[in-house]
Amino acid sequence: MKVANDIIEWLIQSGAIVWLFYFGFVIAKPWVGSKIDHAKTVRQREAWTLLEQVAMTAVNSLVSSSKPGPQKFAEASDQVQSYMADHGVHIDMKTVQSVVQAAYEQSPLTPTTEQTKKPDKLGQKEPDLVPDGKAKAIDPKEVA
Repeated sequence: MKVANDIIEWLIQSGAIVWLFYFGFVIAKPWVGSKIDHAKTVRQREAWTLLEQVAMTAVNSLVSSSKPGPQKFAEASDQVQSYMADHGVHIDMKTVQSVVQAAYEQSPLTPTTEQTKKPDKLGQKEPDLVPDGKAKAIDPKEVA
């Protein structure tokens, strides 16, 4: 026990304990920083998943209303942004609109009349209607 007390007393008197704390801090700082960055990434991923789910819910709830399309889109965008703001996630309107647009395109309840161009046997391009709900949706992660 006396040896342990002597060692601790020597560390304190020589100032070596300051160096030990300093090196411990230098070693721990990057590790703590990476943990903080990981937590931010997980939070952003969860916020994005929530945003997509809320957008899909808003779109599906407005499909059967008798309002014109642009009014439904604006209402869905406002609903999504206010819901996210109420839950502490603040997202700009451009991102919300791109996610709502993607939800409209991915929803099986909304018809799709987008035409795609496919070359025929002679190499000419003629419009080919995509069946409803089968068109490739815009990925909102690429827009923002």
